[in-house]
Amino acid sequence: MSSALVVRAPMAWLAPGQVVSDAAIVIERGLVRYAGPAAQAPEPKEGEELAVDGFVLPAIADRHVHIGLADPAAVLLRGVTAVRDLGWPPDVIFPLADASELPSYTGPLIRAVGPMLTAPGGYPTRDRWAPPGTGLEVHDPGEGERAVRMLAARGAVAIKVALNAVAGPTLSDADLAAICRAAAEEQVPVVAHVEGPGQVERALGAGVRELAHTPWTEPLSDRVVQALAKRTRIVSTLDIQSFGGDTPEVRTAVDNLRRFHEAGGVVLYGTDLGNGPIPPGIDLREILLLREAGLTTEEIVEAMARGPLQRNAPGDLLALGRNPFEELEAFEDLRLVVRGGRVVRAA
Repeated sequence: MSSALVVRAPMAWLAPGQVVSDAAIVIERGLVRYAGPAAQAPEPKEGEELAVDGFVLPAIADRHVHIGLADPAAVLLRGVTAVRDLGWPPDVIFPLADASELPSYTGPLIRAVGPMLTAPGGYPTRDRWAPPGTGLEVHDPGEGERAVRMLAARGAVAIKVALNAVAGPTLSDADLAAICRAAAEEQVPVVAHVEGPGQVERALGAGVRELAHTPWTEPLSDRVVQALAKRTRIVSTLDIQSFGGDTPEVRTAVDNLRRFHEAGGVVLYGTDLGNGPIPPGIDLREILLLREAGLTTEEIVEAMARGPLQRNAPGDLLALGRNPFEELEAFEDLRLVVRGGRVVRAA
Protein backbone atom coordinates (compact mmCIF):
# COMPACT_ATOMS: atom_id res chain seq x y z
CA MET A 1 0.00 0.00 0.00
CA SER A 2 1.35 3.43 -0.91
CA SER A 3 2.09 5.79 1.96
CA ALA A 4 -0.27 8.52 0.76
CA LEU A 5 -3.71 8.86 -0.80
CA VAL A 6 -5.16 12.04 -2.27
CA VAL A 7 -8.92 12.16 -2.90
CA ARG A 8 -10.26 15.06 -4.95
CA ALA A 9 -13.97 15.83 -5.34
CA PRO A 10 -16.23 18.68 -6.50
CA MET A 11 -17.65 19.00 -2.98
CA ALA A 12 -16.97 17.70 0.54
CA TRP A 13 -18.46 17.97 4.03
CA LEU A 14 -15.56 18.10 6.46
CA ALA A 15 -17.28 19.03 9.74
CA PRO A 16 -20.38 20.91 10.91
CA GLY A 17 -20.58 24.16 8.97
CA GLN A 18 -17.68 23.19 6.68
CA VAL A 19 -18.80 22.34 3.16
CA VAL A 20 -15.97 22.87 0.66
CA SER A 21 -16.14 23.08 -3.12
CA ASP A 22 -13.30 21.67 -5.24
CA ALA A 23 -12.01 19.74 -2.24
CA ALA A 24 -8.98 17.57 -1.57
CA ILE A 25 -8.26 15.19 1.30
CA VAL A 26 -4.68 14.04 1.76
CA ILE A 27 -4.16 10.91 3.88
CA GLU A 28 -0.71 9.77 4.96
CA ARG A 29 0.09 6.75 7.13
CA GLY A 30 -3.59 6.23 7.83
CA LEU A 31 -4.28 9.75 9.11
CA VAL A 32 -5.63 12.89 7.49
CA ARG A 33 -2.80 15.31 6.74
CA TYR A 34 -4.98 17.89 4.99
CA ALA A 35 -8.68 18.43 4.22
CA GLY A 36 -9.90 21.55 2.47
CA PRO A 37 -9.77 23.44 -0.83
CA ALA A 38 -7.73 21.59 -3.45
CA ALA A 39 -5.82 24.73 -4.37
CA GLN A 40 -4.20 24.74 -0.92
CA ALA A 41 -3.51 21.01 -0.63
CA PRO A 42 0.10 19.90 -0.11
CA GLU A 43 1.54 17.54 -2.69
CA PRO A 44 2.68 14.27 -1.14
CA LYS A 45 6.03 12.91 -2.30
CA GLU A 46 4.49 9.63 -3.39
CA GLY A 47 1.15 7.93 -3.38
CA GLU A 48 -2.12 7.45 -5.21
CA GLU A 49 -4.53 10.12 -6.40
CA LEU A 50 -8.24 9.55 -6.94
CA ALA A 51 -10.66 11.99 -8.52
CA VAL A 52 -14.25 11.18 -7.66
CA ASP A 53 -17.24 12.77 -9.34
CA GLY A 54 -19.34 13.03 -6.23
CA PHE A 55 -19.71 14.25 -2.67
CA VAL A 56 -17.07 13.31 -0.07
CA LEU A 57 -17.73 13.07 3.67
CA PRO A 58 -16.35 11.18 6.67
CA ALA A 59 -17.01 7.46 6.77
CA ILE A 60 -19.73 6.19 9.08
CA ALA A 61 -19.52 4.84 12.62
CA ASP A 62 -22.32 2.57 13.85
CA ARG A 63 -22.48 2.91 17.64
CA HIS A 64 -24.63 -0.18 18.24
CA VAL A 65 -23.89 -3.48 16.54
CA HIS A 66 -23.50 -7.15 17.37
CA ILE A 67 -20.78 -7.87 14.84
CA GLY A 68 -20.82 -11.60 15.59
CA LEU A 69 -24.24 -11.74 13.93
CA ALA A 70 -23.12 -9.90 10.79
CA ASP A 71 -20.59 -10.04 7.94
CA PRO A 72 -17.81 -7.56 8.82
CA ALA A 73 -16.60 -7.33 5.21
CA ALA A 74 -20.08 -6.33 4.01
CA VAL A 75 -20.31 -3.71 6.77
CA LEU A 76 -17.08 -2.10 5.58
CA LEU A 77 -17.91 -2.24 1.89
CA ARG A 78 -21.19 -0.46 2.62
CA GLY A 79 -19.52 2.60 4.15
CA VAL A 80 -19.22 1.83 7.88
CA THR A 81 -15.55 1.84 8.87
CA ALA A 82 -15.95 1.74 12.66
CA VAL A 83 -18.44 -0.03 14.92
CA ARG A 84 -19.09 -0.38 18.61
CA ASP A 85 -20.20 -3.85 19.66
CA LEU A 86 -22.69 -3.59 22.52
CA GLY A 87 -22.84 -7.14 23.78
CA TRP A 88 -20.87 -10.32 23.03
CA PRO A 89 -18.81 -12.91 24.95
CA PRO A 90 -15.56 -11.25 26.08
CA ASP A 91 -13.21 -14.05 25.03
CA VAL A 92 -14.49 -13.64 21.46
CA ILE A 93 -15.09 -9.93 21.02
CA PHE A 94 -11.99 -8.42 22.65
CA PRO A 95 -9.53 -10.48 20.53
CA LEU A 96 -11.60 -9.62 17.46
CA ALA A 97 -11.41 -5.92 18.36
CA ASP A 98 -7.61 -6.24 18.60
CA ALA A 99 -7.47 -8.01 15.23
CA SER A 100 -9.58 -5.27 13.61
CA GLU A 101 -6.71 -2.82 14.09
CA LEU A 102 -4.48 -4.78 11.69
CA PRO A 103 -4.24 -3.79 7.99
CA SER A 104 -5.07 -7.37 7.03
CA TYR A 105 -8.52 -7.21 8.65
CA THR A 106 -11.27 -6.94 6.05
CA GLY A 107 -13.96 -5.38 8.24
CA PRO A 108 -14.46 -2.17 10.20
CA LEU A 109 -12.52 -1.08 13.26
CA ILE A 110 -14.24 -2.69 16.26
CA ARG A 111 -14.56 -1.28 19.74
CA ALA A 112 -16.46 -3.33 22.31
CA VAL A 113 -18.09 -3.39 25.73
CA GLY A 114 -17.88 -7.16 26.18
CA PRO A 115 -20.83 -8.75 28.00
CA MET A 116 -23.85 -6.90 29.40
CA LEU A 117 -24.02 -6.77 33.19
CA THR A 118 -27.37 -8.16 34.26
CA ALA A 119 -29.30 -9.73 37.12
CA PRO A 120 -29.25 -13.52 37.62
CA GLY A 121 -31.53 -14.89 34.91
CA GLY A 122 -31.90 -11.44 33.37
CA TYR A 123 -31.66 -10.30 29.76
CA PRO A 124 -29.93 -11.54 27.61
CA THR A 125 -29.00 -14.75 29.43
CA ARG A 126 -32.15 -16.57 28.29
CA ASP A 127 -32.39 -15.10 24.78
CA ARG A 128 -31.62 -17.42 21.87
CA TRP A 129 -29.76 -14.76 19.88
CA ALA A 130 -27.12 -14.35 22.60
CA PRO A 131 -24.29 -16.94 22.91
CA PRO A 132 -23.32 -18.00 26.43
CA GLY A 133 -21.28 -15.22 27.99
CA THR A 134 -23.14 -12.36 26.31
CA GLY A 135 -24.66 -11.59 29.71
CA LEU A 136 -22.58 -11.47 32.89
CA GLU A 137 -24.74 -12.04 35.97
CA VAL A 138 -24.19 -9.77 38.97
CA HIS A 139 -25.31 -11.09 42.35
CA ASP A 140 -24.37 -8.18 44.63
CA PRO A 141 -22.81 -4.69 44.48
CA GLY A 142 -19.30 -5.96 45.13
CA GLU A 143 -19.54 -8.35 42.23
CA GLY A 144 -20.76 -5.50 40.04
CA GLU A 145 -17.74 -3.37 40.96
CA ARG A 146 -15.33 -6.23 40.24
CA ALA A 147 -16.98 -6.88 36.87
CA VAL A 148 -16.52 -3.23 35.89
CA ARG A 149 -12.83 -3.26 36.79
CA MET A 150 -12.26 -6.53 34.95
CA LEU A 151 -13.92 -5.25 31.78
CA ALA A 152 -12.12 -1.91 31.93
CA ALA A 153 -8.81 -3.76 32.22
CA ARG A 154 -9.66 -5.79 29.11
CA GLY A 155 -10.27 -2.64 27.08
CA ALA A 156 -14.03 -2.14 27.26
CA VAL A 157 -14.96 1.27 25.84
CA ALA A 158 -18.10 1.35 27.98
CA ILE A 159 -19.95 -0.75 30.53
CA LYS A 160 -23.35 -1.94 29.34
CA VAL A 161 -26.10 -2.76 31.81
CA ALA A 162 -29.32 -4.59 31.00
CA LEU A 163 -32.46 -3.00 32.45
CA ASN A 164 -34.98 -5.06 30.51
CA ALA A 165 -37.95 -5.64 32.80
CA VAL A 166 -39.92 -7.23 29.95
CA ALA A 167 -37.51 -10.16 29.50
CA GLY A 168 -36.78 -10.97 33.14
CA PRO A 169 -35.29 -9.68 36.40
CA THR A 170 -33.15 -6.54 36.41
CA LEU A 171 -30.22 -5.31 38.45
CA SER A 172 -31.10 -3.97 41.90
CA ASP A 173 -30.71 -0.26 42.61
CA ALA A 174 -27.72 -1.06 44.82
CA ASP A 175 -26.07 -3.14 42.08
CA LEU A 176 -26.70 -0.44 39.50
CA ALA A 177 -25.32 2.30 41.73
CA ALA A 178 -22.17 0.27 42.46
CA ILE A 179 -21.60 -0.39 38.75
CA CYS A 180 -21.98 3.30 37.84
CA ARG A 181 -19.71 4.35 40.71
CA ALA A 182 -16.96 1.90 39.69
CA ALA A 183 -17.30 2.89 36.02
CA ALA A 184 -16.85 6.56 36.93
CA GLU A 185 -13.67 5.67 38.82
CA GLU A 186 -12.42 3.74 35.80
CA GLN A 187 -13.43 6.65 33.53
CA VAL A 188 -15.63 4.56 31.27
CA PRO A 189 -19.26 5.51 30.59
CA VAL A 190 -22.24 3.30 31.41
CA VAL A 191 -24.68 2.57 28.59
CA ALA A 192 -28.02 0.95 29.34
CA HIS A 193 -30.54 -1.20 27.49
CA VAL A 194 -33.78 0.11 29.03
CA GLU A 195 -37.07 -1.63 28.34
CA GLY A 196 -40.24 -1.47 30.35
CA PRO A 197 -41.98 1.15 32.50
CA GLY A 198 -39.74 2.94 34.98
CA GLN A 199 -36.44 1.66 33.63
CA VAL A 200 -35.41 4.97 32.01
CA GLU A 201 -35.96 6.71 35.33
CA ARG A 202 -33.82 4.09 37.12
CA ALA A 203 -31.01 4.59 34.61
CA LEU A 204 -31.15 8.35 35.09
CA GLY A 205 -31.11 8.07 38.86
CA ALA A 206 -28.08 5.78 38.86
CA GLY A 207 -25.96 7.97 36.61
CA VAL A 208 -26.14 6.11 33.28
CA ARG A 209 -24.67 8.33 30.57
CA GLU A 210 -26.10 6.73 27.43
CA LEU A 211 -29.12 4.74 26.27
CA ALA A 212 -28.36 1.96 23.79
CA HIS A 213 -31.79 2.40 22.15
CA THR A 214 -34.35 5.13 21.82
CA PRO A 215 -37.00 4.15 24.41
CA TRP A 216 -39.99 2.63 22.64
CA THR A 217 -42.16 0.81 25.16
CA GLU A 218 -43.99 3.91 26.38
CA PRO A 219 -44.05 7.68 25.77
CA LEU A 220 -41.64 9.44 28.11
CA SER A 221 -42.87 12.37 30.16
CA ASP A 222 -41.55 15.80 29.26
CA ARG A 223 -39.80 15.94 32.63
CA VAL A 224 -37.91 12.73 31.93
CA VAL A 225 -37.06 13.85 28.39
CA GLN A 226 -35.61 17.10 29.72
CA ALA A 227 -33.51 15.20 32.27
CA LEU A 228 -32.28 12.77 29.62
CA ALA A 229 -31.26 15.63 27.34
CA LYS A 230 -29.13 17.17 30.09
CA ARG A 231 -27.42 13.99 31.31
CA THR A 232 -27.32 11.37 28.56
CA ARG A 233 -27.04 10.72 24.88
CA ILE A 234 -29.17 8.27 22.89
CA VAL A 235 -28.20 5.77 20.20
CA SER A 236 -31.05 5.87 17.70
CA THR A 237 -31.78 2.22 16.61
CA LEU A 238 -35.19 3.29 15.31
CA ASP A 239 -35.38 0.88 12.37
CA ILE A 240 -35.45 -2.21 14.61
CA GLN A 241 -38.93 -1.16 15.73
CA SER A 242 -40.43 -1.58 12.27
CA PHE A 243 -37.83 -2.78 9.70
CA GLY A 244 -39.29 -0.40 7.16
CA GLY A 245 -42.92 -0.76 8.20
CA ASP A 246 -45.10 1.35 10.47
CA THR A 247 -45.71 0.12 14.02
CA PRO A 248 -46.83 1.66 17.32
CA GLU A 249 -43.33 1.00 18.66
CA VAL A 250 -41.56 3.02 15.97
CA ARG A 251 -44.07 5.86 16.34
CA THR A 252 -43.41 5.98 20.09
CA ALA A 253 -39.64 5.86 19.59
CA VAL A 254 -39.62 8.59 16.94
CA ASP A 255 -41.72 10.86 19.15
CA ASN A 256 -39.49 10.26 22.18
CA LEU A 257 -36.38 10.99 20.11
CA ARG A 258 -37.93 14.07 18.53
CA ARG A 259 -38.64 15.61 21.93
CA PHE A 260 -35.19 14.57 23.22
CA HIS A 261 -33.57 16.28 20.24
CA GLU A 262 -35.70 19.40 20.66
CA ALA A 263 -34.55 19.56 24.28
CA GLY A 264 -30.92 19.65 23.13
CA GLY A 265 -30.03 15.98 23.61
CA VAL A 266 -27.17 14.36 21.68
CA VAL A 267 -28.26 11.69 19.18
CA LEU A 268 -25.86 9.05 17.84
CA TYR A 269 -26.45 6.88 14.79
CA GLY A 270 -26.74 3.20 15.61
CA THR A 271 -28.65 0.32 14.04
CA ASP A 272 -28.41 -2.71 16.38
CA LEU A 273 -27.01 -4.64 13.43
CA GLY A 274 -27.65 -8.34 13.97
CA ASN A 275 -31.17 -7.72 15.26
CA GLY A 276 -33.49 -8.79 12.44
CA PRO A 277 -33.19 -7.67 8.80
CA ILE A 278 -30.94 -4.65 9.34
CA PRO A 279 -28.71 -4.25 6.27
CA PRO A 280 -24.94 -4.32 6.79
CA GLY A 281 -23.30 -0.93 6.44
CA ILE A 282 -25.33 2.23 5.98
CA ASP A 283 -29.04 1.76 6.78
CA LEU A 284 -31.05 4.30 4.76
CA ARG A 285 -34.21 3.46 6.70
CA GLU A 286 -32.50 4.55 9.93
CA ILE A 287 -31.43 7.80 8.27
CA LEU A 288 -34.96 8.59 7.08
CA LEU A 289 -36.35 7.89 10.56
CA LEU A 290 -33.81 10.32 12.02
CA ARG A 291 -35.22 12.93 9.67
CA GLU A 292 -38.72 12.09 10.92
CA ALA A 293 -37.42 12.69 14.45
CA GLY A 294 -36.57 16.26 13.47
CA LEU A 295 -32.83 16.12 12.83
CA THR A 296 -31.55 18.31 10.02
CA THR A 297 -29.40 16.75 7.32
CA GLU A 298 -26.25 18.18 8.87
CA GLU A 299 -27.25 16.84 12.29
CA ILE A 300 -27.83 13.41 10.74
CA VAL A 301 -24.44 13.45 9.02
CA GLU A 302 -22.78 14.55 12.27
CA ALA A 303 -24.55 11.75 14.18
CA MET A 304 -23.31 9.21 11.62
CA ALA A 305 -19.76 10.42 11.01
CA ARG A 306 -16.85 8.67 12.68
CA GLY A 307 -15.45 12.16 13.19
CA PRO A 308 -14.61 15.32 11.25
CA LEU A 309 -12.16 15.25 8.37
CA GLN A 310 -9.36 17.29 9.88
CA ARG A 311 -5.63 17.00 10.45
CA ASN A 312 -4.60 13.86 12.40
CA ALA A 313 -8.12 12.38 12.23
CA PRO A 314 -8.47 8.75 11.06
CA GLY A 315 -8.18 8.55 7.28
CA ASP A 316 -11.71 7.18 6.85
CA LEU A 317 -14.00 8.68 4.22
CA LEU A 318 -16.61 7.83 1.64
CA ALA A 319 -17.90 9.38 -1.56
CA LEU A 320 -21.50 9.44 -2.71
CA GLY A 321 -22.64 9.89 -6.29
CA ARG A 322 -25.06 12.66 -5.27
CA ASN A 323 -25.29 15.41 -2.67
CA PRO A 324 -26.96 14.11 0.53
CA PHE A 325 -27.92 17.65 1.51
CA GLU A 326 -30.20 17.68 -1.51
CA GLU A 327 -31.54 14.12 -1.06
CA LEU A 328 -30.84 11.72 1.77
CA GLU A 329 -31.30 8.81 -0.61
CA ALA A 330 -27.81 9.69 -1.89
CA PHE A 331 -26.49 7.47 0.90
CA GLU A 332 -27.48 4.50 -1.27
CA ASP A 333 -25.31 5.79 -4.14
CA LEU A 334 -21.97 4.78 -2.62
CA ARG A 335 -18.94 5.29 -4.89
CA LEU A 336 -15.86 5.12 -2.66
CA VAL A 337 -14.95 3.79 0.79
CA VAL A 338 -11.58 4.45 2.41
CA ARG A 339 -10.50 3.08 5.78
CA GLY A 340 -7.21 4.24 7.26
CA GLY A 341 -6.03 5.51 3.90
CA ARG A 342 -6.74 2.16 2.23
CA VAL A 343 -9.29 2.05 -0.60
CA VAL A 344 -11.70 -0.80 0.14
CA ARG A 345 -14.35 0.08 -2.42
CA ALA A 346 -14.19 2.19 -5.57
CA ALA A 347 -16.86 2.45 -8.25
